[in-house]
Order: sequence, then structure tokens, then C-alpha cells
Amino acid sequence: MSAPASTTAAESLYDLIYRRRDTRREFTGDHVADAILERVLSAAHAAPSVGMSQPWDFILVRNPQTLMAFRDHVASEREVFASALSGERAETFARIKVEGICESRLGVVVGYDPTRGGANVLGRHAIDDAGLYSVVCAVQNLWLAATAEGLGVGWVSFYREEFLRSLVGMPEHVRPVAWLCVGHVAGLPDTPDLEHYGWRRRSPLHRVVHEERYCPQDFSPE
Repeated sequence: MSAPASTTAAESLYDLIYRRRDTRREFTGDHVADAILERVLSAAHAAPSVGMSQPWDFILVRNPQTLMAFRDHVASEREVFASALSGERAETFARIKVEGICESRLGVVVGYDPTRGGANVLGRHAIDDAGLYSVVCAVQNLWLAATAEGLGVGWVSFYREEFLRSLVGMPEHVRPVAWLCVGHVAGLPDTPDLEHYGWRRRSPLHRVVHEERYCPQDFSPE
């Protein structure tokens, strides 16, 4: 007897969640078809948002000069971070690739526009960051949809917001939230890079689940 459709759908969703990776080395550089990209962006645009404000924008960057300019900026910020490390931490970080900007050949810059939805966004009066959280929900939708389409996604965070805003022409009130490298990949690694190279391991679930009230946990590096 075949499993109910709902069970199959649930299993597929969990499979996507656990297969999703922050991709760096695996990009092939192959062109992403317009139809696939539209499906992925449509999934992002279907994310929940506070007050239905939909405060996100997606800027598609393919120009090689722009990609290289951002790559060079990220490389300089990597050096800033690396200069603060020493010993085993410095050696471990040196082995970690932090971006696939030029290799993916497509950057999706995600912006947050706090003016979207008008002056009184339903549900944001007490938690102003609810709009920012909405944008992150859109990023997660994009990431899972891309994984379902056989694409890789790498979230690059080694940048200064003012640099990225200027690079892609965002107005001053729009905040750049993410540069996502998106593209076809040779495959997705079984283990996340940071875990593979020994930077950090995933914590067990029981360390972050609390009953009724917060209970302090020891989160010293393992």
C-alpha cells in the first residue's frame, strides 16, 4: 500500500531541509534557465511577511565586472577577519572558502525596504525588526526552492552594507540583507563546510530546547 500523499510531501520537505547547504566550491557556472529562476524567486516572494508588507527586493547581478568588484571587496573583508585570528583558529579558517561569487555567475542581492506596506504596518508596532525577519523568511524559501531545483546557494556575509548598497544602486533607506550566490552545482556536500573543516559542529537539539522558562546552557566552543 502506498504512503499517503501528505506523508510523501512531508518526507520531501524534510529531505530538502537537511540536504540544503551553504554552497561555495561546488558551482559549475552553468546558466540558470529563466523558468527555473522565476520559480525560485516566486517561492521567495510567497514567504510570510508582517502585515503582508512584502518588504523584500531581489536584484539579479550577472555583470562580470560587478561580480569581480564584490568578490574583491569580500576578499579584503576576509583578511580583516583573518587578522584577528591566531593559532589553530587561523589555520582552520585559512582552509575555508567563504564565497562563490564569480563561480556561480549569478548573485541575488536581497534588500529590506522598511517603507513597504505604508506608515502603519500591521504587527510591526511593537517589534520593528519583524519586517527584517520577513525578509529572512523569503531567503529561506528561496534557498529551499533552489535546493529542490538542483541549484546551490551560498550566503555571503563578508561585506560592508554601505559598499553593497552603492554597488547595486540601492536607495539609502533600503537595507542589503544578503548576497546569495545562486547556480548549478556539481553536487551538495554531505557535511556543511564549517563542520567539515572543524570550525564548529552542530549542537544537539536538546541544548536549545527549553521547557516553560529559559534554562542556561554551556555553549563554550567544542
